[in-house]
Amino acid sequence: MSYRELKQHGTDDFPIELYRIDKDHTRFEMTSHWHTHVEIIRIICGELNIKLYNNEYIASEGDVIFVNSETVHGASPSADCVYECIVLHTELLSVKESSCNFFIEGLLNGEFLVKEYHNGKDDGFSSRANELFESMRKLEGLSADGRFSATAVKFSVLASLYSLFATVIDQKLYSSVSVSELPEDKNLLKLKNVLSFIRSNYDKQITLSDMAKVASMSPKYFCHFFKSMTRKTPIDYLVAYRVEKASRKLLSTDMSVTEIAYSAGFNDLSYFIKTFKRLKGETPAAFRNN
Repeated sequence: MSYRELKQHGTDDFPIELYRIDKDHTRFEMTSHWHTHVEIIRIICGELNIKLYNNEYIASEGDVIFVNSETVHGASPSADCVYECIVLHTELLSVKESSCNFFIEGLLNGEFLVKEYHNGKDDGFSSRANELFESMRKLEGLSADGRFSATAVKFSVLASLYSLFATVIDQKLYSSVSVSELPEDKNLLKLKNVLSFIRSNYDKQITLSDMAKVASMSPKYFCHFFKSMTRKTPIDYLVAYRVEKASRKLLSTDMSVTEIAYSAGFNDLSYFIKTFKRLKGETPAAFRNN
């Protein structure tokens, strides 16, 4: 993921989804991206080095990370890391009570920012988050014909969500932000423009100068700027994104490895295979077979 994510999570009438990520997942390395949804990340084992705009955390087993709407975020997991993500649209929480809706809309608009890092033992947030994850696991495990059970579990999911945000408000695990203080500064906007450019053009030949031009910077200064924001050089980021796109095609299409390499922006098959193995730990063919 390295752009403004447009994917729908869940369904139109229940926009929430659970993802379990381990070393075999195509998105194990979380490249920088952002979305209007909020995201809750729970570390099952290992460590996750995660950066949320200007803040960086090393989260370990039991820790929970809250990603506010529109926050550029990316993460690097340890080799043994397993983590889960819940992505939800705040419209799922809409109610008629005005003060509740005021807070929910504030989350979506960035006027309220929930505390990002939660130690597994500290503030009650992690316990409520664990209840939400367990409810989502039950929802994913239901059979298609278990209609009443699905309804019951969805109520359980909603109850867990409301309990989670009740804890946020009761323990003041959020801050109010004025419009002038929102993190939509020039640097963040430039970064988002570059990430969107990469997303739209990863299958073409992109140079460092091309990316620097989008950010209206010199190539030398752009390299420093980009690495400070994403922990990767622009070229390393582009290559990682291309490998991510290729890995998805390996699992979802019957295209040959050569076709996938060229469709992902690589113009040399041997370089693609070597790079893929370096980032994924196995060749494209082995990745597809496994």
